[in-house]
Amino acid sequence: MRACIPLALAVLCGLAWAGKMESCASRCNEKFNRDAACQCDRRCPWHGDCCEDYKHLCTEDHKESEPFPQPEEKTEEALASNLYSAPTSCQGRCYEAFDKHQQCHCNAHCQEFGNCCKDFESLCSDREGFSYSSDAITKEEIQSISEKIYRADTNKAQKEDIILNRQNCISPSETRDQVDHCPKPLFTYVNEKLFSKPTYAAFINLLNNYQRATGHGEHFSTQQLAEQDAFLREIMKTAVMKELYSFLHYQNRYGSEQEFVDDLKNMWFGLYSRGKEEGDSSGFEHVFSGEVKKGKVTGFHNWIRFYLQEKEGLVDYYSHILDGPWDSYPDVLAMQFTWDGYYKEVGSAFIGSSPEFEFALYSLCFIARPGKVCQLSLGGYPLAIRTYTWDSSTYGNGKKYIATAYIVSST
Repeated sequence: MRACIPLALAVLCGLAWAGKMESCASRCNEKFNRDAACQCDRRCPWHGDCCEDYKHLCTEDHKESEPFPQPEEKTEEALASNLYSAPTSCQGRCYEAFDKHQQCHCNAHCQEFGNCCKDFESLCSDREGFSYSSDAITKEEIQSISEKIYRADTNKAQKEDIILNRQNCISPSETRDQVDHCPKPLFTYVNEKLFSKPTYAAFINLLNNYQRATGHGEHFSTQQLAEQDAFLREIMKTAVMKELYSFLHYQNRYGSEQEFVDDLKNMWFGLYSRGKEEGDSSGFEHVFSGEVKKGKVTGFHNWIRFYLQEKEGLVDYYSHILDGPWDSYPDVLAMQFTWDGYYKEVGSAFIGSSPEFEFALYSLCFIARPGKVCQLSLGGYPLAIRTYTWDSSTYGNGKKYIATAYIVSST
């Protein structure tokens, strides 16, 4: 979240209380102003720091200023309600000005609001490198930065560090049978010297800080909170996270590294409620440590966690349905397993990647494509990650927590 300096520069007319706030009068679509108390640029809905009168003064259609509307909001009935037939293609319309009467859009913000025409990417997103617009992150840009992150992962496992025994591959239709097709563990050998590396050690310290059953509130000790900060501090020293921050800073998503780290801590470690008790879950717990809800394993998408739990006899590997095309690490595997008797029907995970690598890619996709499929490229191979936002509670003036993030396909 942007740092907000509490300067009272204008008095809003008609307010019933005496507090002073800044207005968007004569400031619509200006550049981000670090010295202002609130913002009026086109990114302020995403950052949650707009002035109170931003919608009234700076948007033609108030609904267009709401960040990342859900797909179900754009119904066929709403499209059919248009009084005339508007163009549904971006042919000849790339980066035109916003027109609320259009059925779909081709401006620099349509990806942000999820209302682009279907051919927007093919017609309007064919540029290499970074976009000229600070607001729209193209598919090509995401693929470019994911390749840079892939190459920067110097802490990943080498071929000799991990020996897998994949055993039987089954069809997706067989996953519901809950049959153990693999009598032996998945991991035959792991070079545990990896775990002494700073980011690995800091990551492993976090894994046992959670109660896996939803509905039981998390209560962190001072030491556990310090372990969260230590993990973020260690990963930010790596080339992987420096690549990600540089990219997002260039895109005007974050003004400083500290702002970026603070937002990562909120979106990943901020607590919310999946069950009856407040603060029983977080994005980090769900994705990396794993949870149990209604008798089923949810989340649990990390190879280090899998290995450590398998070593303790708590994880029983059943089979896999997908083995990625990579001939070195990180690789991808979609598995079936039980965790202390609870079944996971499909659990996709990177294998042999560093903690910072997974954290970077999931964060990239959540920031650039929240609640959507995010198309990456790793070592020349396509990969897709799906994220979901937690919509029942927010932080930082409406920003969303991570509900989950996981690999969905290799296409």
